[in-house]
Amino acid sequence: MFRIRRVLDDIIPVNRDAIIQVQQMTRAQFPDIRETEVKKIPDMLRNSLKYGFQTILLIAEGEARKIMGFALLLYDPLLRYAYLDFIAAGLPLTGRGLGSILYERIRKESLELGAKGLFFECLPDDPLLSRNEDTRKQNESRLRFYERYGARPIINTLYETPLTAEGDNPPYLVFDPLGQETPLRKNRARLIVRSILEKKYPDLCTPEYTAMVVSSFKDDPVRIRPPRYIKELAKTNVPREIPEDEKIILVINSGHEIHHVRERGYVESPVRISAILKEIENTGLFMTRKARHFGRSWVTSVHDKDFINYLEKICLGVDGDRSVYPYVFPIRNNARPPKELSVRAGYYCIDTFTPLNRNAYLAARNAVDCTLTCAQSLLSGTHLAYSLVRPPGHHAERRSFGGFCYLNSTAVAAQYLNSTAIAAQYLSGKGRVVILDMDYHHGNGQQNIFYKRKDVFTISIHGHPSFAYPYFSGFNDEKGLFEGEGFNLNIPLGEQVHGEIYREALKKALKRVKEYDPDFLIIALGLDISRKDPTGTWDLLAKDFFLNGKLVGKLNRPTLVVQEGGYNTRVLGQNARNFFTGLWQGAYRD
Repeated sequence: MFRIRRVLDDIIPVNRDAIIQVQQMTRAQFPDIRETEVKKIPDMLRNSLKYGFQTILLIAEGEARKIMGFALLLYDPLLRYAYLDFIAAGLPLTGRGLGSILYERIRKESLELGAKGLFFECLPDDPLLSRNEDTRKQNESRLRFYERYGARPIINTLYETPLTAEGDNPPYLVFDPLGQETPLRKNRARLIVRSILEKKYPDLCTPEYTAMVVSSFKDDPVRIRPPRYIKELAKTNVPREIPEDEKIILVINSGHEIHHVRERGYVESPVRISAILKEIENTGLFMTRKARHFGRSWVTSVHDKDFINYLEKICLGVDGDRSVYPYVFPIRNNARPPKELSVRAGYYCIDTFTPLNRNAYLAARNAVDCTLTCAQSLLSGTHLAYSLVRPPGHHAERRSFGGFCYLNSTAVAAQYLNSTAIAAQYLSGKGRVVILDMDYHHGNGQQNIFYKRKDVFTISIHGHPSFAYPYFSGFNDEKGLFEGEGFNLNIPLGEQVHGEIYREALKKALKRVKEYDPDFLIIALGLDISRKDPTGTWDLLAKDFFLNGKLVGKLNRPTLVVQEGGYNTRVLGQNARNFFTGLWQGAYRD
């Protein structure tokens, strides 16, 4: 058994180990390959612009994460063509169907990228070009395989001209139209051939050789060799559904409905989750997983134990649907909190409108489990994950709750990804994390928890505290303390903000993220930055959420999105759908 998985980076150990195995298989299967080509594979994933191609590495991963095969696909976004650089299966599996599965996935990826065709090189089956009979039989076998999919050599050109007079087995250039009926025109083919030779073989093909080959493409449209081996071609239409390994892992707080504050005007209601789910379920972008339970120690790793003990005790002790609201705030002598639990609420709360009830702690605890399940999936090779939870958490500080928030799921996930124990297992050192808070309100919880640390960089784009909750934090001069100085960034904006203004702030934040170069990115996603949200004043539209998501996706970092605010249920789901569509496209298609 195996699964096909796309490797986007070499950040986490499971990906680094996979790349090492791919390099070993490349050396074994292609003994004539130059070592420089093998060594640059990780850099090609990290620095696509450097090589002029977007690089896609697909692996067939078996038990114990053993790599059974791989394919390396290059995509030129300017000329919109795909180039299959390598495809290989482990020797025991060669000819047993793995190559077909990999090639079909390559075709699907190429089409999803928008490629007008897939090109690759294949050694010739002509006795004049391939003098060794055994080698020629292997070449025939490969060409027969590709011909099943409608991929055949381009003919009547000088592409297969040897670089030296004594050269043997100069490759054909094979073209797979991917089931599309548009003919390959001469001028387009010339641009693509020049791109291939100059980008792939800059130190082998002289300018004179390249010019000779390019100018030899004279037929318009370009001629493709008639079928030689296969009478009936395989179905060449490529299905457009998203592969499972590219889907966004979705973990939903299924128990969130137990926390339902029915007082009029309390906007943090269960309908928020159903409004989002209704819009995102049919996108095909998500794969749902059940939450697993994590120990209480992860909660107390970011929250004060006395605070957690109090929160759990009072919530479980509240009767029925009754809620306790803070109304006494002991600022004069906070060293001696009131003994009565209901009165002590103000000792741990930052406002008067976040109630404690029987299920508040349980719902918040479930939200933490969902978010940690998503975080764990990142360590296993997932690139994008979404923790769809309520109640939100980004206003919960180390020893206080408020703003509808009780436990800071985002902070717990950052601590999990960053912790010494987890990092030692997966990262051989501490994992650097960025929390980017995109809620209308300041992410005071993350700032408070990580303010004196540099291994978690906290960034928040929000309404200025002069008019927006929580009012007491979120100023731009709050930059961290001690070791954490310079690792907290606040970007407060004015009361009237439209999409372009917000994107300029987001670009500023993302620039700092790139400079920090984190192992993981956590997005505290607030959909309350949209037009007519009852808790905000900004004016972002659905298209703005798409563009924002796309900018975040282009960072190419393992990303966990945690649901925070957003209370206009008429547009909540539409905005979420647009954000995740943009996020996915930025990560996988741009």
